[in-house]
Amino acid sequence: MNQKLASKLRGRELGVVPVLVGIIIIWTVLQALNHRFLSSENLTNLALQMAAVGTISLGIVFILLLGEVDLSAGSVSGLCGAVLAVLSVRHGMPVLPAVILCIVVGATIGLLHGLMVTRLGMPSFVVTLAGLIGWQGLQLYVLGRQGTVNFPFEGSIARLSDTWVGVPAGSLVVATVLVVSLLATQRTARLRVAAGLPTRPLLRTIGPLVAVVVVLEAVVLFLGRDRGVPLTFTLFVAMVAGLDLVLRRTVFGRRVYAVGGNAEATRRAGVNVARIRIIGFMIASSLAAIGGILAASRLAAVNQASGGSGTLLNAIAAAVIGGTSLFGGRGRTYAALLGTLVIASITNGMLLLNLDSSIRFMVTGGVLAVAVAIDSVSRRSAPGARR
Repeated sequence: MNQKLASKLRGRELGVVPVLVGIIIIWTVLQALNHRFLSSENLTNLALQMAAVGTISLGIVFILLLGEVDLSAGSVSGLCGAVLAVLSVRHGMPVLPAVILCIVVGATIGLLHGLMVTRLGMPSFVVTLAGLIGWQGLQLYVLGRQGTVNFPFEGSIARLSDTWVGVPAGSLVVATVLVVSLLATQRTARLRVAAGLPTRPLLRTIGPLVAVVVVLEAVVLFLGRDRGVPLTFTLFVAMVAGLDLVLRRTVFGRRVYAVGGNAEATRRAGVNVARIRIIGFMIASSLAAIGGILAASRLAAVNQASGGSGTLLNAIAAAVIGGTSLFGGRGRTYAALLGTLVIASITNGMLLLNLDSSIRFMVTGGVLAVAVAIDSVSRRSAPGARR
């Protein structure tokens, strides 16, 4: 065991290990109870189900990293889905401009939330709680008395959820990811050498990358036995990877962690904390809008219940279960992917077993409680933590 790993274990910084162990246990139990759970057909459905809530959860990760909370994400997703439906179906606007306008609406809502928090000094809990109610009301107003807008299959956003990435195209994407990652790793190593910094051992640098690529290729091959990888899931994974690079490799990303860790110290270091928070709320609401678009695509419709039915709760639970700290300053975008996988697996497995939704709620709640307990114990046991 190397020194870094030993240090993490002593400090109880387990990272994604608990959630990975949880996924293995959940999948093992569900497969034992129903042999269809790990079939390529069911896992393809599982991937399709993850995209919308996972995208919303990705925005929640940004908010939690800042030490804030966003209770309006579900309502924003429903509102933006309603705007898309009205623009594209009732007013005949082409799909792409309608999608772009919906994302702009989401970003504008995030800007409003951010200004209320930073300029007026309102708690984010109150601001987004008001948004949860207000944006849901605006959604009902936009939909009108009819209440439901159905998308035609041809020439609409509904085709997005019926598009699949086959094995040849999926393998090409995985190979491209590998090549780009290797080039980026090589460039980083050269920059470190030029700056006189020590370089990481080759195994530590390439090993995790190869492991990820192997997993991705296995997913492509296995899901390719059915319809393939859903395009919506591919887009979700691409957003997770891209935003992870933003958080880890950019000045803005480091400032997000700094604000969530200690906002006052960050302000004294000359960082515009208000600006970082505003951008964070804009990113979260934009991702909620994208999640609403993906949900509308999957259902081929938008109605008064869109963005409801536990969408917000599942998005927040996914972020926390995946390892994002509720106390700010700690987490990765991959938390949205892993946490959503846990919740979607529980939901999917319960449906296969034909169990009552009450069981699903209790199991999900128990998993969430365990995740928060691990986070709390980890922070209390960290060096320098108050006891």
